[in-house]
Amino acid sequence: MKTVHTIAEIQAAVAACKAEGKTVGFVPTMGNLHGGHLTLVEKAQEVCDIVVVSIYVNPLQFGPNEDYDSYPRTMEQDQQLLIEQGVDLLYTAQTTEIYPEGSEHHTHVSVEVLDGMHCGKSRPGFFTGIATVVTKLFNIVRPDVAVFGEKDFQQLAIIRKMAKDMCMPVSIVGAPIARENTGLAMSSRNGYLTREEREEIAPTLYRCLQSAREAILAGERDYDLLRRDAFAKMAQAGFKPDYFNISSTNTLLPAGPEDQQLVILAAGYLGKARLIDNITVEL
Repeated sequence: MKTVHTIAEIQAAVAACKAEGKTVGFVPTMGNLHGGHLTLVEKAQEVCDIVVVSIYVNPLQFGPNEDYDSYPRTMEQDQQLLIEQGVDLLYTAQTTEIYPEGSEHHTHVSVEVLDGMHCGKSRPGFFTGIATVVTKLFNIVRPDVAVFGEKDFQQLAIIRKMAKDMCMPVSIVGAPIARENTGLAMSSRNGYLTREEREEIAPTLYRCLQSAREAILAGERDYDLLRRDAFAKMAQAGFKPDYFNISSTNTLLPAGPEDQQLVILAAGYLGKARLIDNITVEL
């Protein structure tokens, strides 16, 4: 695996691959890699000849009271995992190149409507930060395919719409959620949990999603009742619930009686971590 640090280096490396007729897959990350990230790499390896992974902790997607400074940075460990996975190129983007005049003075990319609900309602500006940095990374790397995890369902929807609306020549591919044995969705922020929180309490989030899904498939259509029930179960387990929304898969708006493809999106605070998860329902 070749590791590069500058825009000029990554563009030269990708151009050399494309000159040989190879397709380029891209997996943007913030590092602190785990098994979930590796499933994204595997998906990119399935559909492309060359895989580029970026590691960059993007300051623009963190709010003033969030964990930017304390976000785990584990570069040596990450590099070893990527080498073992057979990644071709690692791009460690630098803030001096990504936001040379500071992120607050940078042009921002916003995906209206989609970015204001669910996580966007709880974390104003979060998805603008993601859309902006992903736009920059797409323009820098110029991949044929980019892979994102379905755990971040709203983020995936936003990036797909952004790429379509802005005529970006990149195919956006979603990879299924990778879960621990308990059902907990793999996440870098799971590292903030104590052993008890991680093994005994955190899996409640997925169980609440499963329970709501089973109720809907059994005929329950009082979605507000299901939301209140999930909030109660989460709080009883030790979560501070953020949201539990039953939405149309296509629009992410609240699901109505006519919707047949649903996604249940949930988030909650547990100890030092904010955890998110989702599950889809086909009626």
